[in-house]
Amino acid sequence: MLSSGASVTLALGGVLLAGGVSQAAAQGPCDIYAAGGTPCVAAHSTTRALYAAYDGPLYQVERVSDSTTLTISPLAAGGVADAAAQDSFCAQTTCYITVIYDQSGHGNNLTQAPAGGAAGGPDNLAVATAARTTLNGQEAYGVYIAPGTGYRDDSTSGIATGDSAEGEYAIFDGTHFDSGCCFDYGNAETSNTDTGAGHMEAINFGNEKDWGYGAGTGPWIMADLENGLFSGVNAGYNSGDPTINYRYTTAMVKGTANQWAIEGGNAQSGSLSTFYSGARPSGYNPMHKEGAIILGIGGDNSKSSAGTFYEGVMTSGYPSNATDAAVQANIVAAGYASPASVGPAVGSTVSLQATTACCTGDYLKHDDSDTKVVIAAVSSSSSATTKADADWIVTTGLADTSCISFESANDSGQYLRHSGFEIYLQPNDGTSLFASDATFCPQPGNSGTGVSFEALAYPSKYLRHYNYTAYIASDGGSNAWDASSLWPNDTSWLVDTAW
Repeated sequence: MLSSGASVTLALGGVLLAGGVSQAAAQGPCDIYAAGGTPCVAAHSTTRALYAAYDGPLYQVERVSDSTTLTISPLAAGGVADAAAQDSFCAQTTCYITVIYDQSGHGNNLTQAPAGGAAGGPDNLAVATAARTTLNGQEAYGVYIAPGTGYRDDSTSGIATGDSAEGEYAIFDGTHFDSGCCFDYGNAETSNTDTGAGHMEAINFGNEKDWGYGAGTGPWIMADLENGLFSGVNAGYNSGDPTINYRYTTAMVKGTANQWAIEGGNAQSGSLSTFYSGARPSGYNPMHKEGAIILGIGGDNSKSSAGTFYEGVMTSGYPSNATDAAVQANIVAAGYASPASVGPAVGSTVSLQATTACCTGDYLKHDDSDTKVVIAAVSSSSSATTKADADWIVTTGLADTSCISFESANDSGQYLRHSGFEIYLQPNDGTSLFASDATFCPQPGNSGTGVSFEALAYPSKYLRHYNYTAYIASDGGSNAWDASSLWPNDTSWLVDTAW
């Protein structure tokens, strides 16, 4: 076993490294941490196994249509999640992620977060299909955290408490963030309340500036130590912590007695950079960590933040820089990449045809008489105005560059947006609310045909026609347009050429 301070480069992925040591190609991050003397005591991922020999459960999904659950495991020991099993199970309905299993053997599973001092609960669950990705070409799904969504475990085993040493890493979508509090992964209070400075040690990712921030406009990797987000030794601004927004971002925070560090890098290539390493901030030595685990929320259940999580671990002990470097190399070798687009190309002008049997001659269009959006018959014999009303320019998502927005082809500057869950055509007023309401994320058609468009702000709701009017709708709910009947078909659209 290599000690945590060993000046030996750790082996990874069958590569011959310093000293001529070679290790198995299927090595996982937690195998590397164990070899470095800082074993994982929590290991969470919905995308892959984090140990070479692990073939147990990764996560559980529950489908709305009948409340049945399915456990998703790797395709093989040490491998990528069996996304095809999820696709089959969740076809024509919505699924939520109900459990993210701990692969370390400590039983530190993440489940729906309860209420806390800052917000009621239970928190929302993540839509299982909202964060598609690939690993070396194999499909998988991350955990898409919209504001109000959160996971937690308040009764853990092996997690650092008090001033004990620990390390943490996570892979985030560096393009999905906001300024809300607090998109965290890591160590938090067991009471779900703010119990004071030093009672947390979690990775924070976002561009909130109320407590601390780094260089540029953000997002930044910071540490949530409770009553403060720290980008360095000082409260507030620390110039050494740069904006970091790689599509797949590696974020690390580690701490021991009066020493902590922030590290980060591109999860698709290259090595880690150290953004801070040094003494604890004033008032945070010693630490008073409590050992709960959170994902997507703050320690007191503050839940106004957004982000996407793919994998992360917590260790016992302070990992060496050599260990961290080897873990980063393993992450890069995992081959994270964005999936092929399933929606229309940005810059194209398209029409959206309904696929429900009643309405295959109908297209999504706006009325000239008001701002409402409907489906109506359009054909080659329709008037020029009718045809133009059914044409949409596909733009980069106003609130998320990985998604899209729809601008009217004959009313420049006006976009499809939802308000009160109904769809309208309205001019872009430049606000963040409008941008969010006008951004949709293409997904494979919920009926197995065409494309479905998920509302960025409401990941369980999709663009739907109901009684010929357009809404964003979930599969079941209190509104009439949320009816499960025909939901898969009504939310699936054929992307056709412009009229």
